[in-house]
Amino acid sequence: MSTATAEATRITVSDAGPAAKRIDISVPATSVDGHVSTALSGLQRDAAVPGFRKGKVPVTLLRRKFGSALLQDVRQRLIAESYQKALEDNKIRPISPPEMAPGTTEPEVVEGKDFAFSVVVEIMPTFDLPSWEGMAIKRPVIEIADSHVEDEIKRLSYRFGTPAAIEGPFEPLDRMVGKATVRIAGSDDVQFEADQALAVVPAVEDAGKGPFLGLLVEGLDATLKGKKVGDTVVISMKGPEGHEIEAIRGAELAVTFAISAAERITPSTREALATQLGCESDDVLKDSVKSLLERRRDDEQRSAMRDQVFEQLAAGVNFELPVKLSEAQVARDLERQRLEMLYRGTDPQVVERRMAEIRTSSADESRRRLKLFFVLARLAEQLGVEATDAEVNGRIAMIARQRGTRPAELRAELEKNGRLSELALQIREHKAADRVIAKATITDIAAEEWNAQLEARNATSAKASSGTKAAGKGKAAKSTKSE
Repeated sequence: MSTATAEATRITVSDAGPAAKRIDISVPATSVDGHVSTALSGLQRDAAVPGFRKGKVPVTLLRRKFGSALLQDVRQRLIAESYQKALEDNKIRPISPPEMAPGTTEPEVVEGKDFAFSVVVEIMPTFDLPSWEGMAIKRPVIEIADSHVEDEIKRLSYRFGTPAAIEGPFEPLDRMVGKATVRIAGSDDVQFEADQALAVVPAVEDAGKGPFLGLLVEGLDATLKGKKVGDTVVISMKGPEGHEIEAIRGAELAVTFAISAAERITPSTREALATQLGCESDDVLKDSVKSLLERRRDDEQRSAMRDQVFEQLAAGVNFELPVKLSEAQVARDLERQRLEMLYRGTDPQVVERRMAEIRTSSADESRRRLKLFFVLARLAEQLGVEATDAEVNGRIAMIARQRGTRPAELRAELEKNGRLSELALQIREHKAADRVIAKATITDIAAEEWNAQLEARNATSAKASSGTKAAGKGKAAKSTKSE
């Protein structure tokens, strides 16, 4: 435990478990009163109150009219300033926003009294990276065949197909929207609602499973097939242990889905698809699709090599992780997985299915990915790697092009959802891994053999298998298959 005193503010830092610190802060009453006085002076100077000249409003009136808002502003300032000082004085490197310490409540500002609060913050674990120069890396290789091109054309024909409203009965690949209400089984309490929840009847090859509300649901085809607009169905599912919403984890869920509209996609003909993609002929279409698959293959080949760097570095270090995965940690991990798939050009619908699969992975798999986050942050720090604004803008432009949207729209979406920083982290991790690959010993391996080795390794644990496959890690031939 360490204690630091500065400007009469008492700051105590203690361990709160693996990779976490508790910070207890007490701001003395004299400092609290000084902040209130300063806030009142600023308010008196700037406030416009009918019947009084600016700067001449009585303090008693200001207290009565603005007292609650003024104290709230003082409270925010006291927390921000003292918390920042605690980080700087104790050289604490947080990796997520602080949370109120267990058993404590958010304090209120009371003039003449100390202002005390306690928070717990997750920090970067302390560890040393293993030596990485000359790391052995396998590079999966595959030639794009005509069959791959035809499979991709078939997939694109559905992506660019023509939707038409239907009433039912529903068939595989039909899409529907409606209001979804999620409850814990046996409870009337609503966990959350979605007015425009999307469901798709799983394809035959999906063995009945499909994503719904971000979760992978067994038997979704049996629940939806044959139903029609206006029907209400109940979907039973279990909340995965690694879900970002803590109340959902491990809970038996009952979801009521009231179907309000539906559509069926008629796939484009080859001629229409060629026109939509700006290709003059079928041969040009095939050449264009082949080039697309080759670019995707190269991206996935690079991703497979990066994954090996990540895994070998993580295997070479050992440190304690937080006992309990926070909602922020899980949400951050999921967003990194989503951005990785979008970067690799994965179809948005396929991304949502894989995200549902990732959520069903075990808590151990979520913790493994959290460990990777720490390891990659340390690697980037060691190499002095950062993402530039130009690189972030370039990555946004590339993902926007793959999604068929404007870069400005995608950037606005990322900023609105607080995901722009995750994109910068992804770029930083890729740059750091590429530095390692540049000094690695690389051996080429056929994609089929590579995939077989991955399947054999994953088969050792059903839980690990579900998580690894969900992330699509290193599947060199994935881009050549119809999804």
